[in-house]
Amino acid sequence: MDIHTLLLFAATVLPLICVPGPDMLFIASQAVTGNAHAGLQATAGVCLGYVLHSLLVALGLAAVIATSPVLFHAFRWMGVLYLIWLAAKLLRSALQPRRVAWPTTQTTSPLRRGFFTAALNPKGMMIYFAILPQFMHAGHAVALQAMLLSAIFIALCALVYSVLSMALARTGRAGGPSDRRRRCVEGVSGGMLIVAAARLASN
Repeated sequence: MDIHTLLLFAATVLPLICVPGPDMLFIASQAVTGNAHAGLQATAGVCLGYVLHSLLVALGLAAVIATSPVLFHAFRWMGVLYLIWLAAKLLRSALQPRRVAWPTTQTTSPLRRGFFTAALNPKGMMIYFAILPQFMHAGHAVALQAMLLSAIFIALCALVYSVLSMALARTGRAGGPSDRRRRCVEGVSGGMLIVAAARLASN
């Protein structure tokens, strides 16, 4: 795979990772109510959950793509529509003020809980089913491509969530998601997803 494709994939999934969801909220709750170590343990669990997705989903998806170019293009357009839908949802939410807060419950096993949080996260499943196929070239070692893209996604998750854990552990509840921060993140992420969808649709 060329570097341009890998960078485009990273730019597409990064705003999805940065939008608060089950993974981020759980990791943040551990860092805020515990410490950086608890947050990093939760991060490791989340990444392991996505490794499981990589093994169970990416390889099966590769087999489908290898045998059906029609399905390849169907997945591609499903991904474009998903990005547009998610972007519209984020932009609409960014325009609506509301009170937000991290969960405050600390678990005694953040690694295990983080694993199940990611393994059962529908957002992660959508990335594999609807977005990942768009960056793969049918007939060119699709299984290897799927695993490489999965590795990029997991590495970005590890980076973003590790930084979040250390930042929240240092600042405590003051680093929580204020409404202004939430609206800024959602607005920027929504805009990035529209650009990504337009770029993918034009290919």
